[in-house]
Amino acid sequence: MAQRFVLLVSDTRTYAAPMKKYLAYAVTALIASITVSIAAPDKAAIEAKEKAAWQSFKDKDAAAFQKVVDKDFKGVYAEGLSDMAKELSDMKKWDMKSFAISNYTAFSDEKDVMVTTYVVKIEGTFDGKDASGTFNSGSVWKMENGAWMAIFHTNVKAEK
Repeated sequence: MAQRFVLLVSDTRTYAAPMKKYLAYAVTALIASITVSIAAPDKAAIEAKEKAAWQSFKDKDAAAFQKVVDKDFKGVYAEGLSDMAKELSDMKKWDMKSFAISNYTAFSDEKDVMVTTYVVKIEGTFDGKDASGTFNSGSVWKMENGAWMAIFHTNVKAEK
């Protein structure tokens, strides 16, 4: 009887080691898949959306602008606070000749929110007055219904 008990214990150890290894592999695979699923959004995709917002504003294309900027958008500028209605109104007063984005950075610690900062150089007029300059800018983007939408934007004219 003692031999049989030793044999059963021995068999349990034989099967337990591979099972622990397989369990460790399964847990590692699970953690890896979770990490991939919560990875930060693609910086290039957000930058493309940012440029699309600027281009649609420059082109005075309200429909395209509203495809990348949320209806509940908020803006903070030297001249005051803004929302979607004000942005669309201001769009009509701009004659933007060009814009160039540089020093683009993006940060996220959430899968559905991205914060961006960059420098934008603008050539153009607003309400007939020169509004050209270099601006330090930032936006907050949120994934809503499968699409990235700008929910906040600010820019400050850089001092020379």
